[in-house]
Amino acid sequence: MKYVILSLMAMIHVMLGTQFAAAVTGVNPSGVNVSHSSPSTVFLTFQGLSAGQNAVEAFWCGAVTTTAVGVVDPCVAGTVFGRLPLRNNIGRASGTAGNSNFTDIMSIPASVTRRAYQDAQQGKDSRFFYVRHFSNPTAYAVVTCRMAGGGARVPFSLVDVKMKFMSDSPVVSIPKGSVPPEVVAKVRYTGTGRLTGRWEVVSPGDEEPTIFDLLPEASLPIEKRALQKRYTVLDRFDLFLPPTGEVTVPGPDVDKIPHQADGYYKLLFRVEATVDKESNSNAVTGTVASGGAAGFPMPMLRYYVGESKNAASGKNSPELLLPDKTVEASKEINFTWVALSSASFEKLDVMAENEVVLSAVIKGGVGYYQAPPWLREHSDKELKWRITSLDSSGSELTISRWQSFRIIHFDIPK
Repeated sequence: MKYVILSLMAMIHVMLGTQFAAAVTGVNPSGVNVSHSSPSTVFLTFQGLSAGQNAVEAFWCGAVTTTAVGVVDPCVAGTVFGRLPLRNNIGRASGTAGNSNFTDIMSIPASVTRRAYQDAQQGKDSRFFYVRHFSNPTAYAVVTCRMAGGGARVPFSLVDVKMKFMSDSPVVSIPKGSVPPEVVAKVRYTGTGRLTGRWEVVSPGDEEPTIFDLLPEASLPIEKRALQKRYTVLDRFDLFLPPTGEVTVPGPDVDKIPHQADGYYKLLFRVEATVDKESNSNAVTGTVASGGAAGFPMPMLRYYVGESKNAASGKNSPELLLPDKTVEASKEINFTWVALSSASFEKLDVMAENEVVLSAVIKGGVGYYQAPPWLREHSDKELKWRITSLDSSGSELTISRWQSFRIIHFDIPK
């Protein structure tokens, strides 16, 4: 009798498993070429989710028992290469009520591809697998990753973007009416394709951009792409990128960069989606152009126009710029201020709970300091910072006000 009951339970489990597996009908593309030597980013569409079904986690493994959608974790024990980092988990629901999908941006860290490459060197299968776990009901969907070079046969995606003024020292302020230095964006990418987009500026008084607004267009479901905030367009760019992996994108004409009115400005590097046959995804209702996707928001280049407010009011003390409210824990923590020309050195102090946790002396006139990574250990605390101006002998000239901020972990809006 016991064996009959166990057999019935097994049959019920199989029947329920078949029902659950139908919740996610498939993923497109189901197989992609990825770079064997660098991070890769791929736009994926998981199709046919049931009402209330949610993505839980994602991971990579070296071997699976099946590449089809199922209710049992397909990863072979001991072959897990890594999990999708939380900062890169920007997938979100997409589609309509009758066509429920999940748009995912698969950002493969270099550590995962290195592990797969090492296995291939030992004679193992050069493929590895991306597994998405869904709940309510439970389902696992698998994408096959085929290692290739970083050239034309892998999806066109962005793996790193840095913006800077072309000057010998960091630029944080521009005298009113002075022409600013040239701006460039240094881009690392995989594949080949057209890098298309625009330079925009956030002017004083404009609503601040969110992480959602700063994501490349190709990192969003097609129905959400028109919802990003738009700002004043300074210039456009449209470049064909050969499969070399790196490019320097010239910034807008310097005369178009605002420098006539006082205030705090932010330059944006907005990347538009382009057609890329290696990564275009079928969303059931049509093919979604996904060239130029990235698993992270594009950076902003901040600068201040005019004299320090304190200097203008006769207080003659440094004007603090950033951070002023919050700073994202996953990014570099940079302190910027309008330095005094009379200072030979400037001393930065950061306090947490009435205790100095960071102190640094910077050469006068720089107005910039990048904090060490361990400052993130004080995340979610009330922090404050100030600048003390010093003369050549180290004597105090003037002290700025304290400015408060927090280091926080942002949640990507769904």
